[in-house]
Amino acid sequence: MSELSAFHSEIKAILGNARQKAYSAVNFAMVEAYWLIGRRIIEEEQLGKSRADYGEYLIKELSKALTSELGKGFSYANLWNFRQFYLTFPEQEKLYALRRELTWTHYRLIMRLDNIQARDYYIQESADQHWSTRQLERNINSHYFERLLSSRDKQVSLRTKNNFEKILPRDFIKDPYVLEFLQLNEEPWPHEKDIETAIIGTLQSFLLELGRGFSFVGRQFRISTETKHFYIDLVFYNYILKCFVLIDLKTEELAHQDIGQMDMYVRLFDDMKKQTDDNPTIGIILCNGKDETIVKYSVLKGNEQIFASKYRLVLPSEEELIAELEREKRIFWEKKELGNV
Repeated sequence: MSELSAFHSEIKAILGNARQKAYSAVNFAMVEAYWLIGRRIIEEEQLGKSRADYGEYLIKELSKALTSELGKGFSYANLWNFRQFYLTFPEQEKLYALRRELTWTHYRLIMRLDNIQARDYYIQESADQHWSTRQLERNINSHYFERLLSSRDKQVSLRTKNNFEKILPRDFIKDPYVLEFLQLNEEPWPHEKDIETAIIGTLQSFLLELGRGFSFVGRQFRISTETKHFYIDLVFYNYILKCFVLIDLKTEELAHQDIGQMDMYVRLFDDMKKQTDDNPTIGIILCNGKDETIVKYSVLKGNEQIFASKYRLVLPSEEELIAELEREKRIFWEKKELGNV
C-alpha cells in the first residue's frame, strides 16, 4: 500500500469512527427521550386517576397530536411502550445505568422480561458482546440466561462489573445447549461427524451459543503419546478463563466410558499443550442425554474441569425449556439435601 493510500484509509477510519459515535449519541438521545415521555405519561395519568380509562384516553389523544405534528413513529402501541419503558426502569438512576450501545429495539425486547436479574444480564451482555437485536431475541427465546444459571451449583446472583466474584469454569457452562442454527433434525439423530461439520459451517453462531471469550482452535485436534494418536472433536480457547476448552460430541446418552475418555484428554492436554500461564484445561461432553446416577458416581462429581451437558438440535418450545430447567433445578436441590453437592 502506498503512503497516499494509507493516508486515505486513515482519514476514512477517522470519519467512520466519528459517524459511529454520532449514531450512538443520537440513538441514546432518542432512548432517553422515550423514557422521559413515558415518565410524563405516567405523571399525567396520575392527575386524572379518578377516571379508570383516563390513561388509555390520554395516550390515544397524544398519539393523534404527535402524528399530526411530527408524522410516523407515535402510534398508540409505541407510546404505550414508552410508558412501559419508564415503568420497567422507573428510578432516575436507572436511566443513566442504561447502556448507550443499545438501540430502542434492544430495550423493547428486554423490558418484556419480568425477571430483573435477567433484564440486567441481557443489557450487560448485549452491550459488551455487541449482540444484534436478532441475536438478543434468539437468546431470550432460548432462555440463555436461565440455561447458564441451571448449570451452577447455587442460585448465583448476577455478577456485574461492580459486584465481581471469582470466575469459575461452571459459570461458562450451559445445560442444555441449543443448537437449532445447525439446521439438523433430531429424528433420526445425525452422526457425530455431521454435527461437527455443521458446527464448523456455523462457527460464529456456535461461538455465540458457547458464551463469552471463546475462540476456535481446531477440529479433530490430534494429540499423541509415544504409541497412539487421539483426536479431539473440537478445541477452543477461552481468553477470560485463560484455558483450553475441549468438546467431545456424543449422539447417545452419556456413558462412563465417555467421561473416562474426556478425563484422559484433559490430562493429556494439560501435560502437552497447556502453557505455564494457562489455567487447567476444561472438558465438555455434549451428549444426547445423561443418567444422573452415572454423573453421581463418576469423576464428574465435584470436578471443576469436566462437564457433561445435553444439547438440542431444534429450538424447544418455551414450555419444554422451562420443564427441562425445572427438572435440572429439582435434581440439584435433591442432591444438596442428601449432601451430595
